[in-house]
Amino acid sequence: MTTTFRTVAAWFITLLLASGAASGEQVPDPELREVLREAINSADSFDDRYEAAVWLTDMSARLAAQVPNPDERMHILKRVHHEASKLELPPNLVLAVIEVESNFDRWAVSVAGALGLMQVMPFWKDEIGRPEDNLNHIDTNLRYGCAILKFYLEKENGDYRRALGRYNGSLGQRTYPNKVIDKLGSKWFQG
Repeated sequence: MTTTFRTVAAWFITLLLASGAASGEQVPDPELREVLREAINSADSFDDRYEAAVWLTDMSARLAAQVPNPDERMHILKRVHHEASKLELPPNLVLAVIEVESNFDRWAVSVAGALGLMQVMPFWKDEIGRPEDNLNHIDTNLRYGCAILKFYLEKENGDYRRALGRYNGSLGQRTYPNKVIDKLGSKWFQG
C-alpha cells in the first residue's frame, strides 16, 4: 500500500467518522478507527482499498446500532461483500435481506426453524451432504444464503420481487419483497 493511499484513506476515514460529531453524535473511539483500518486493509473482495474504505465506513455507520461490536460489524460487512461479490450479487441487497430476515442477529431462529443472519433452513445442510455445517456461523450462513438468493434471482431473470418471494417462501405475495426493497432503498442504498 502506497503512502499516498494510506494518507488519503486515513483522511477519508477520519472525515467520515468525524462527520457524526458535527451532527451531535458521539465521536467514535480510537479502537473503532483501528478496527476499520484493519478491515479495509484485509478486505479481499474490493477492486481497490479506496472502494473498501468508502463502502466499509459507510455501511459500518449504518449498521452500528444493530451490531455495536465493531469487530463483529466489520466481520459481517467484509463477509457480506465477499460472498455477494463472488456470486455477482449486490452486497447492499444482501444487507437488506439480512435486516428483514434477522435484524443482524446471527442467533435468530424463525418459527419455521430457519437459522442465522439470512435465515437459512437447516434441511439444506443434509440436502448438500454437509450436516456438520453450523448455520449460526456468520461465514457459513452468508455462503448458503447468498447462493440461495443468487439461484432465485437467476430463476426469476433478475426480478427482485419474485426472487425475494421465493427466498422467503412467499412467492406471489408482496409483503416480504416490499420490506426488503424498502430497506434497500431507505437504508442500504448507495448514492
